[in-house]
Amino acid sequence: MDHGKSTLADRLLEITETLPPTKIVEQTLDTLALERERGITIKAHAIRMEYKGYILNLIDTPGHVDFSYEVSRSLAACEGALLLVDGSQGIEAQTVSHLYSALELGLEIVPVINKIDLAMADIEGTKREIVDFMGVKEEEILLTSAKTGEGVEEVLKAVIEKIPPPEGKPHPLRALIFDSTYDPYHGVIVTVRIFDGSVKKGDRIYLLSSGKEFEVEEVGYLKLNREPVDVLKPGEVGYIIAGIKTLKDARVGDTISDSPDTPPLKGYREVKPYIFCGFYPTSEEGIVSLGKSLEKLKLNDPAIHYEQESSSALGPGYRCGFLGLLHMEVIQERLEREFGENLIATVPSVRYRVVMKDRKELYIDNPSKLPDINKIERIEEPYARVEILTPPEYLGNVMKICNDRKGIHKKMEFIGERKVLIEYEMPFSKIIFDFYNKLKSVSKGMAAMDYEIIGYRTSPLVKLNILINGRPVDALSFLVHKDEVYRTGRKIVEKLRVKIPRQQFEVSIQAAAGKRVIAKSVIKPVRKDVTAKCYGGDITRKRKLLEKQKKGKKRLKKVGNVDIPQEAFFSVLKLEEK
Repeated sequence: MDHGKSTLADRLLEITETLPPTKIVEQTLDTLALERERGITIKAHAIRMEYKGYILNLIDTPGHVDFSYEVSRSLAACEGALLLVDGSQGIEAQTVSHLYSALELGLEIVPVINKIDLAMADIEGTKREIVDFMGVKEEEILLTSAKTGEGVEEVLKAVIEKIPPPEGKPHPLRALIFDSTYDPYHGVIVTVRIFDGSVKKGDRIYLLSSGKEFEVEEVGYLKLNREPVDVLKPGEVGYIIAGIKTLKDARVGDTISDSPDTPPLKGYREVKPYIFCGFYPTSEEGIVSLGKSLEKLKLNDPAIHYEQESSSALGPGYRCGFLGLLHMEVIQERLEREFGENLIATVPSVRYRVVMKDRKELYIDNPSKLPDINKIERIEEPYARVEILTPPEYLGNVMKICNDRKGIHKKMEFIGERKVLIEYEMPFSKIIFDFYNKLKSVSKGMAAMDYEIIGYRTSPLVKLNILINGRPVDALSFLVHKDEVYRTGRKIVEKLRVKIPRQQFEVSIQAAAGKRVIAKSVIKPVRKDVTAKCYGGDITRKRKLLEKQKKGKKRLKKVGNVDIPQEAFFSVLKLEEK
């Protein structure tokens, strides 16, 4: 992350004069407001450039591990890649993961060290890391400063010299869909890389996964805006508008052809969500709107999975799957900003495998749906292989937070003089809650991580229920490790006591493991002075009014509903911070 990919893209756009200088701003290709605010790339962005008679198609990709699927999609559409390394930070864990993916696809790699203008940049040390890691010659590594523009032109020349031009057959048409967007006037607009053949307005095309036929209305190149052209040829990247109205028809990774019998391109592996949470509209009328918004977002981000569900506490909503916690936060913000949805998000969880005593297996991503504990033989949770690259001086701190989260140390390896690669296996549920932020904190921002799900393992898990006035809140159900159940229960109760507003009746908050209450707190009712109108007289008048108030509060407690604000759910999310 933050190695200067988007800034380098800005300088490439300037040098190739792809856009007028007035249109090039910081992070030009990051079109989402959320990307600019957070300073990260969330969506891969493609653009066509021309330089000294050559046509270059650039894709600016994200760097965070939660968006690695965007990188894998982009690599499948390319002939080569720039391996960009920050001169002050060196190789990161994500660098290792993405490099292996690019090499598996047979791409030509151009190594580049960026930020050479920084006083803290260790150019020679970073060079040695890349040489040791990739096996390239030191003179092949390019030095740039995307901020000042130094060395950027040499990067363009290296791309032209080293990355081979695309090859393609004149027919049949085979185009890979690597992105898509929805337009209210044109329907689904697909972004494609043409591998074989050509496509123009008026052609009949087929989406091979569904076999559906469409007529091409417009084709063109991708600049910041769409630029229509007569034809897209082999090796070119562009967009196709073909009156595709159904969002499910334009699946990312699908092949477009002019014949339904054409063998499809390899496409992409099906992405699997790792964490799950519920999105609920604040009003029942919003469920239809939320469903349509999720469908449109899935078109743009195939890593989202969703299905409708209902909660006794929050009403109808959608159970959604994501690649990580940052991915979940970004999708929630996009739903609220781009689509105007008002949402309540429940506490995220991972998907557990439950083996019943009758040998049946269930996959549970909502702890409230866990079967009767007496019918369960064992509960298994997903484990992940975590690779962390850190400077040696922070090794002790990094290993401590891994051990605290039930990590199993597997190996340690020194990369050059500045980096240590350590590998752990740990429960994935221990990674999704603030692990990345903790890692950055204990290493002063110098450590980087990457992870991969490696399977399920049996764990001593206990279901923790939260009850409000004796009623379980299914949106606040957890599966926690047996030795942490008391500590977690007490923390949740205390957090909710602070966040839930006072009502006109007493609110009791309990944490229960099975049938045993392990923590309890009470929110005192708002007191109204019913005796204020008594200016004198016998004390029994006041006692009657107070007794009447007491009976009313008892009745309210039986029938009244407690509104749990969004902040209460967020506070539970942050339990791991302390």
